[in-house]
Amino acid sequence: EAEVLARELGYPVMLRPSYVLGGRAMEIVYNQKQLLHYMKHAVVASEDKPVLVDRFLDGAIEVDVDVLCDGKEVVIGGIMQHIEEAGIHSGDSACVLPPHTLHPSVVDEICHSAKALALELGVIGLMNVQFAVRKKRVFVIEANPRASRTVPFVGKATGLSMARIATKLMLGESLAELGVKEPEMLRQKKCHFAVKEVVLPFVKFPEAQTLLGPEMRSTGEVMGIDHSYEAAFAKSQLGAGTALP
Repeated sequence: EAEVLARELGYPVMLRPSYVLGGRAMEIVYNQKQLLHYMKHAVVASEDKPVLVDRFLDGAIEVDVDVLCDGKEVVIGGIMQHIEEAGIHSGDSACVLPPHTLHPSVVDEICHSAKALALELGVIGLMNVQFAVRKKRVFVIEANPRASRTVPFVGKATGLSMARIATKLMLGESLAELGVKEPEMLRQKKCHFAVKEVVLPFVKFPEAQTLLGPEMRSTGEVMGIDHSYEAAFAKSQLGAGTALP
């Protein structure tokens, strides 16, 4: 069945076992030989459970969006553009807030889509949506009606206490009653830049696989803030312990 689906979708394809966390045993395969090897060996991570076979968007930009919703209104808390291309696990990608290279029309479409998803799903509290952008076309990767690991980063970058607000929404208050507004830096108005960089365990585990992919490997993260994207990125690298020239 996996072979048939892969041929229909076209290589490369993304393979993912169900019921796993952190992208465990997720893999991008580029041909039939790799697919057969995966189906025989890698599915032990989720035995007797289905495997998702999905088309992989090669060369796309991944975008994380965190929103607050009270069931009637939606406020976008943050739009984070990944620095590594799509295919690297979101927990292993550096990202920048606000998005620094996306066209305003693409940002508008992302906001519209995230709000529509939150209202359709009846979210009360937090939701995270992962998008991919290729040649100005926006794809939805997944929508998670829950808090995400990005919430603390977004809250610190924007000053919007997302976890606190979400808790009040879940207890019955509305966004209007709480006076929650879209952060100014969402669309680069009077903004600074915040960069999240991950901390990887390669120094502690010298024989660990160092190639990043859809399976998460990071063990922590740091944050760099400055008035320019370049300076914020440099600070994030220093914070993560990267040796800069």
